[in-house]
Amino acid sequence: MSLQAEFDKMAGDVKNVKTKPTDQELLDLYGLYKQATVGDVNTDRPGLFDMKGKAKWDAWDSRKGMSKDDAMSAYVALGKEIIGKYGI
Repeated sequence: MSLQAEFDKMAGDVKNVKTKPTDQELLDLYGLYKQATVGDVNTDRPGLFDMKGKAKWDAWDSRKGMSKDDAMSAYVALGKEIIGKYGI
């Protein structure tokens, strides 16, 4: 299975875990997903009162410089860990 196919499958699978992952795990998944699909952050950081938006933007920005393939691989590895921890 190609990395892209494995990434796409994992992106669907992690949405179906039995228990909601922690906020940090969700932010890590989000940052890796955005880096893998879009690349380096390309928007301004959200405003002062958008706490959720800032957390997501920071999670994505923390991956700056990571290649799309590396981000996909890390996403798949984290997804497997989360599925192993919470089950589907």
